Amino acid sequence: MHEYMEELLQGLIVLVRVLLSIVVASVKAILPRGILPRKNVRGEICLITGAGSGIGRLMALEFAKLGCTMVLWDVNTAGNEETKAMVEKTGATIVHHPTSKVHAYTVDLSKRKQINETAERVKKEVGTVDILINNAGVVTGKTLLESPDEMIERTMAVNATACLYTTKNFLAPMIERNHGHIVTVASILGKLGAPGVVDYCASKYAAVGYHDSLAAELYKLKADGIKTTLVMPYLILTGMFDGTENKSRIISNLEPQYVVDCVMEAVLTNKEELIMPKILYGVALQHFLPTEARHIVAEYLGQYEAMDTFKGRTLANR
Repeated sequence: MHEYMEELLQGLIVLVRVLLSIVVASVKAILPRGILPRKNVRGEICLITGAGSGIGRLMALEFAKLGCTMVLWDVNTAGNEETKAMVEKTGATIVHHPTSKVHAYTVDLSKRKQINETAERVKKEVGTVDILINNAGVVTGKTLLESPDEMIERTMAVNATACLYTTKNFLAPMIERNHGHIVTVASILGKLGAPGVVDYCASKYAAVGYHDSLAAELYKLKADGIKTTLVMPYLILTGMFDGTENKSRIISNLEPQYVVDCVMEAVLTNKEELIMPKILYGVALQHFLPTEARHIVAEYLGQYEAMDTFKGRTLANR
């Protein structure tokens, strides 16, 4: 009888803890930006992959404004140097935060050797990374049968496998100091499948799995000073998905600066998960639906036609 009561008590304690965590996460999800207190990241080293364009560039500018030393990674040397120049110019106009130190590295994130070698350079030339933002991404934009094998491999490598190698390179010092923040910019397509992006969805599902498992490892290690944030946005109006047509009746495409503002809020308030727009927080429930029901909902939302007019990123729309 005593053992039964002990087990019941433990179960009740777990239930209360789960309910409290749900309440806290729900409140964080629905609160407007600017309400929760923000942490100070001035003087910290922030590394962003895919910093040469899109939201990677915008995030670099925002973190620089907060006084971070920026480390920019991108395969596009010219775009990355443009971002570096913009960061330096922006920093020079901020009274309270003089020009942020900024370092640009050309890295092909589909190449493990390049990731490892560049990470070693960063450690020697810049220092210990405090904030790691795995943001780089590529998209083929074709059906599975039309997707070249090399593009499938590149999509998986850049969008998913690179997260493992970048994190592996910078995680140990974070654990030693029990301090850091790791951000994974995935996609709502890491939770929902869609036609025309089979390889992309597979890579984003993998990125979500990587992130959740990493968070679990840190929890087991009691490394509570290392925060993690998983970002899952809907379509962002950058060159990456140029040409896609949103036929959803209730969900709008996202403006890049809005996305970055939400990401900054999530990181600075240690929010574990960010889904944009907020209406998609209920997306997890779709896994409880039968497959046919999920198809019906996706068709209603226009999800299955979005990629029909896909063009993708060019130099003009990067």
